[in-house]
Amino acid sequence: MLQMRPNCECCNRDLPPNSTDARICTFECTFCSDCTGTRLGHVCPNCGGDLVQRPRRPASKLSQYPASTERVLKPQGCGMLA
Repeated sequence: MLQMRPNCECCNRDLPPNSTDARICTFECTFCSDCTGTRLGHVCPNCGGDLVQRPRRPASKLSQYPASTERVLKPQGCGMLA
């Protein structure tokens, strides 16, 4: 099951479980669409994998399967990697 992290690792922007702006790689590294397009070139800076739109978890399932509350942030930020 997806961890659904609550923020962008680059800019710390909030990305709630119903966000259409969240992007993930196969390791669930999470970034916002702005950082993905402008800084990262749609490539995960951690593993080199593709960043794609994260699926949204239906609201009816969130109480049984809550999204993660653990924030992951790159302390140095992402800079311009694209």
